[in-house]
Amino acid sequence: MKKSVIDTIRKHIEGDFVLEKPKDNSFGHYATPLAFSLAKELGKSPMIIADELCLKFDDEVIFESTTAIKGYINFKLSDDFLNARATDAIKENLNFAKGDKSETILLEYVSANPTGPMHIGHARGAVFGDTLAKVGKHLGYKITTEYYVNDAGSQIEMLGLSVLLAGQDRYADAEVKWPEEYYRGEYIYDLCDVAKEEFGVEIFNDEANIPKLSSWGKDKMLDLIRSNLAMADIEFENFVSEKELFDLWDKSYEKLKSRDAVFEKDGKVWLKSSECDDEKDRVVVREDGRPTYLAGDIIYHDDKFQRGYDRYINIWGADHHGYIARVKAAVHFLGYDENKLEVILSQMVALLKGGEPYKMSKRAGNFILMSDVIEEIGSDALRFVFLTKKSDTHLEFDVDLLKQQDSSNPIYYIQYAHARINQIFQKSGKNVDDIINVHLKDLDEDSRNILFSALLLHEVLEDSFESRQLQKLTEYLRNLAASYHQFYNKHKIVGSSNEDQLLKLSAMVATSLRVGLSLMGIEAKDKM
Repeated sequence: MKKSVIDTIRKHIEGDFVLEKPKDNSFGHYATPLAFSLAKELGKSPMIIADELCLKFDDEVIFESTTAIKGYINFKLSDDFLNARATDAIKENLNFAKGDKSETILLEYVSANPTGPMHIGHARGAVFGDTLAKVGKHLGYKITTEYYVNDAGSQIEMLGLSVLLAGQDRYADAEVKWPEEYYRGEYIYDLCDVAKEEFGVEIFNDEANIPKLSSWGKDKMLDLIRSNLAMADIEFENFVSEKELFDLWDKSYEKLKSRDAVFEKDGKVWLKSSECDDEKDRVVVREDGRPTYLAGDIIYHDDKFQRGYDRYINIWGADHHGYIARVKAAVHFLGYDENKLEVILSQMVALLKGGEPYKMSKRAGNFILMSDVIEEIGSDALRFVFLTKKSDTHLEFDVDLLKQQDSSNPIYYIQYAHARINQIFQKSGKNVDDIINVHLKDLDEDSRNILFSALLLHEVLEDSFESRQLQKLTEYLRNLAASYHQFYNKHKIVGSSNEDQLLKLSAMVATSLRVGLSLMGIEAKDKM
């Protein structure tokens, strides 16, 4: 369905205007305060304008009634219109609520250092980014997903050192002199075991082998990260190497110099980021001539913007909040429109198990692994719970709750609604093709309300994507499932005098649940 219900209503008047949902359903499906905004321009009372505007909405196929109440115009959609929408939606199945946006977007997310397995903090940004991409693509946006591999700098060298020392600790008799900083956890020892098989134990005898172990270990960690992401059905279209991009530093640096964006002081090169709302200027080249971490971001965003997307979205951990102003300053100084760059922050996650803090993983040293949590509660539950709150707010949940097979578990509650509808069809001995052309008419208030709610998916998807608040989709699906469970408990479906109508209504609800869940990367179960 290319056009939403709201789009259909708005086409009757030239221009755009606000549509609201009345708190009291008896007033109608939508209301608009348009008359109030036109009152000054037309020099008339809003109530008079509302009465006049009601005459413009005279399409009986779409509207059962349009009424003016105290200056507001209230719309009640007709059964014919709702039925036609439902018929199209059920036929479209997973294509229901698709859009036709044309904007191109480069979406970068996760970008965790390839020095260890994915932890639960990485997972939240990964799920959010993957779902944002799925929803955006469904709406028609041309989105490319990208993982920026931070494979340059001291953290990769530390990985090689950590593997070397672990190898010495495990396979040498001499006492290992552990530095103050190194990567801990069983995964490092797992790496050293694999390194021994590939290179022989002598690889650990010489510190000159650290660069070799660093590069090799980074590749192994990237394989592990891809595997961790695949457990949650997350894949990327592009992987971009920071190390390879550093070959382009001279070109980006010359751009900055040509735009008077840098200066030298104390033997360092500084970016004039304070001129672009940053709290202070930032070092881009150290005293020894090595580019800084910020220089890597500058090169990467220079490369990004050269690719010519309409918009660029980065999903970063909340600890990167301070980087936003300096990176936007760099984008500006490189000659691009920094307003095309949007940064979404992903807050950390606190896990409980039975009300107590979730135990850290021995494999990771001091982190909760994404893979451990998925193995315990499943990918569906993990993805759902990570989308229940705004990405930049703190999230805490108890994994035991997400293993409950009852209404206290939100994802179970939604999946059960879809399974229940499937079972109703099986009990009736009918399938969707048998009822697709049944006309939904003379509906009671309960049926009309739930049908209208099920048809709102397109609006919910657009709102969720544009506001970057994917929790609106989880709330919608949860409310729709709850409404259907209540409807089922209140109304007899199989064997009723209007069985086919209620089956079609149920099929419409199942369609919205199925599409919404699929865009969250979650299975819509047929049996539970």
